[in-house]
Amino acid sequence: MAHPSITFIGAGSTVFMKNIVGDILQRPALAGATIRLMDIDPVRLEESRIIAEKLVASLGVAARVQTYADQRRALEGTNFVVVCFQIGGYAPSTVIDFEVPKKYNLRQTIADTLGIGGIMRGLRTVPHLWKICEDMLAVAPEAVMLQYVNPMAINTWAIAEKYPTIKQVGLCHSVQGTAHELAHDLDIPYEQIRYRSAGINHMAFYLNFEQRLSDGSYRDLYPDLLAAYRDGRAPKPGWNPRCPNKVRYEMLTRLGYFVTESSEHFAEYTPYFIKEGREDLIEKFGIPLDEYPKRCIEQIERWKETSERYRSAERIEVKASQEYASSIVNSVWTGEPSVIYGNLRNNGAIANLPAEAAVEVPCLVDDNGIQPTLIGALPPQLAALMRTNINVQELTVRALVDEKREHIYHAAMLDPHTAAELDLDQIWALVDDLLAAHGDMLPQWARG
Repeated sequence: MAHPSITFIGAGSTVFMKNIVGDILQRPALAGATIRLMDIDPVRLEESRIIAEKLVASLGVAARVQTYADQRRALEGTNFVVVCFQIGGYAPSTVIDFEVPKKYNLRQTIADTLGIGGIMRGLRTVPHLWKICEDMLAVAPEAVMLQYVNPMAINTWAIAEKYPTIKQVGLCHSVQGTAHELAHDLDIPYEQIRYRSAGINHMAFYLNFEQRLSDGSYRDLYPDLLAAYRDGRAPKPGWNPRCPNKVRYEMLTRLGYFVTESSEHFAEYTPYFIKEGREDLIEKFGIPLDEYPKRCIEQIERWKETSERYRSAERIEVKASQEYASSIVNSVWTGEPSVIYGNLRNNGAIANLPAEAAVEVPCLVDDNGIQPTLIGALPPQLAALMRTNINVQELTVRALVDEKREHIYHAAMLDPHTAAELDLDQIWALVDDLLAAHGDMLPQWARG
């Protein structure tokens, strides 16, 4: 049987690359794959090459590792494209996304998906994703893009809008990761959990969350989650001490469903939790302001130690990750079916969300590709909350596709958290300042 070629664009995201390559090479049908690594940073690319080759040696498989500085050459004739880059990096871009809004007393936690930080990241990121699409159409038109870049929904929507023939799926680990987390909170083995989730990336909800009993029947776990929170027993301390999930549990009591992305994310997607002059809210719900910059700094420091350890190690331990990439590659390549949660153009999968929006739904994957499940209508309160985020995503995509600078301001104006904190003059001034600070990291039309 022939072996696939899998290209990593942004292969300098070395820890992520290691996890995905390790997953892929543990699957028998993929053990002879050609792993193509491409990055614009030669130092990080070389680090990734060393680690990928040590993975191959540690697993004793016949895979090959190739490195590229040229994107189109890395894509030529490939079967799968894993995209995992961050335009602008921690410095200067993430620093700008946090520090400029702070001057207006607009505080954020993660700022990579929605809000003013998510809008700016989308403006920086989508043009580079489109360049990958152009190269794929030229040299690998049948390849499947596995897109792991934030802002996930904006990116997925923008690709589908401009390059509808590209076979793509946006991937996140929040659905399966949160399921593990809730199993931990309930002291139930994860293997006994059954769930169904749907919505948009970082704002999907478990429509059902159940435990399989010994007699084969299923028990609804929502009453247990609600009771544990009301009794003060959940969430357990220690899972994420910076943000002990109180936002998500509180929203469960209000909406009746549990959201699949973290409390630190959800706090800035809504107008309820981060408010100027309301430190009582910040303390009550344990909201970790400036969480993402802290995380970036820690990761940079940790990587210095980790990279040296990997360089000197003869073998690298390989553990299975929670990512869907290897499952998708295996299913598309072999026809062996699997089910994943993916982000794709809605096209009616969720009846009460816009057809062109990017939605996150369960998908069947086999040699026919990635096929979304028909969900129907979501509970109206969930769909209504999602639409407040979809408004921002749509206007950011329209700004990018139509090259209309004014839609950047409209997106910020309609962002729930930004609009709850700033007046219109402040929003316009903030956008002006952010566009100026980002400069040539943004497309020319956005710079004014």
